[in-house]
Amino acid sequence: MKSNNQTIITAIVIAIVGALILSLIPTIPSSVSFALGAIAVGAVLYFMQTPKEVTPADNTETSQSSKTLYVGNLPYRANETDVKNLFAEHGDVFAVRLMKDKRTGKRRGFGFVVMSSLDADSAIEQLNNKEYGQRTLKVREANEPKNADTDIVETE
Repeated sequence: MKSNNQTIITAIVIAIVGALILSLIPTIPSSVSFALGAIAVGAVLYFMQTPKEVTPADNTETSQSSKTLYVGNLPYRANETDVKNLFAEHGDVFAVRLMKDKRTGKRRGFGFVVMSSLDADSAIEQLNNKEYGQRTLKVREANEPKNADTDIVETE
């Protein structure tokens, strides 16, 4: 179970609130009420982060495979919603991530779209070299090299 500072702080705050509520009962000492609050928070966090069992009825959505597409030459003013709407015209879009410069926070003109593998090839065909926002998009599968022929160099 992963925990970060925000989760720990949230757990402590909830434990303190639980202790305050339980301290209203005069027969429970404050140390016991704090412990009960902490146990309750631990249980809640455990059940929130434990993955649920997938039943065959639930399996339809999780069985869909996905492909990550690289999208280059995006207009700098395009945001995640714009790109998601553009790709949604061609299939199910699961996620969009546009890259930003770490120092300035400005978009870098490329990103990644995760979509259903059933629709990805069609989206590549339809959107690669298409004009969008006065720029010509470059769309391909993210883990696919630009030119597979140049990757292998034989030397004797």
